[in-house]
Amino acid sequence: MTQAWLKQRERSNDPALRFLVWLSLALGRPAGRLLLYPVCLYFLLFSVRARNASRKYLCRVLERPPRLADLFRHYYNFATVALDRMFLLRNRFAQFDVRVHGKDILEEAKARGEPCFLLGAHFGSFEALHVYGEEHNINVTMMMFEHGSRNMNALARAINPRLERSVIGMGSPDSMIRLQERFERGEWVGMLGDRRIHESGAVSVPFLGAAAALPTAPFRIAALIGRPVVLMVALYRGGNRYDLHFERLVEMPKFERGKRDAVIRECAARYAQRLEHYCRLAPYNWFNFYDFWADENART
Repeated sequence: MTQAWLKQRERSNDPALRFLVWLSLALGRPAGRLLLYPVCLYFLLFSVRARNASRKYLCRVLERPPRLADLFRHYYNFATVALDRMFLLRNRFAQFDVRVHGKDILEEAKARGEPCFLLGAHFGSFEALHVYGEEHNINVTMMMFEHGSRNMNALARAINPRLERSVIGMGSPDSMIRLQERFERGEWVGMLGDRRIHESGAVSVPFLGAAAALPTAPFRIAALIGRPVVLMVALYRGGNRYDLHFERLVEMPKFERGKRDAVIRECAARYAQRLEHYCRLAPYNWFNFYDFWADENART
C-alpha cells in the first residue's frame, strides 16, 4: 500500500523556486519574507488537498474550527522555515536568534564522546540544528527519504554542496553501513520519525485524539546501533527566533525475546506523546500537509 504522503506530488515549480530563493538571498531575509505573502496566498487558494489536511490538523490541535487566518499562518510558517533553510545553508547564522533548551543533554553526550541519535519530525526546522553544530564543532548527518521534496533538496545542494556528504538516503542498500561509519567517526545522526514508507513497518499509537500510524524504523535503528534516542524539535517562534528543544526520549531499546513489538509500541507512543506536546505548544509548526490519519484509517 502506498502511503498518503508518497502520493502527494511536490507542487513547487523549480525555476520559480530558484528565482524566489535567489532574489531573497540577494535582497535579504526581510524582503524574502514579504515575497512569501503572495506565494502562500496562491497555494492556500489552489492546493486543495494540502488546505484540507491543514484544516483537519488545525481543528484537532486548536480544538476549534480553524479560521482562514489560521490556515494562512500555517502556510506562512512553513514557507518561512523553508526560506530560512536557504539562509542557514549559506551559513548566515548571525541573522537568527537560536535559543537552546536541554543543552545539558548534548553537552553530557559530547563530554562522554557519545554521538547522539536525534529523532525529529516534519515540525519546525531541523536545519536550525546546524547552527548549534557549527558553534560547537559538531558534525550532524541526516537520514532522510527525499521523495516529497526533490526540487527543494536539489536547490539546497546547489546552495551548499557540502550538504551532500551530510545526508544518508534511507532505503539504499548501504544506508546502515554508512550510518555506522558516521557514528564511529564521532558524528551525530538525526532522522525524522513521523512518516513511514511501508505499511508493515508501522505501529498504531494515539496522537491528537485519534490513532495514527508511526514508523518503527527509528527505534529498530537505535537498538541496532546501541544508542539512546534524543528528541529534537526546533520551533519557529516568529521574527528571526528559533527555540531548540532536546529531550532524552528513550534509553537504548532492548528487544527481549517475545517483547520486541511491545517495546517498539511503547517507544512510538512516547514519541507521539511528546510530539503532541510540542504541536500544542507551537501548532503552526507542524508541516505534514496531507491527511496524517488517513493511512491508519485505511488499515482499520
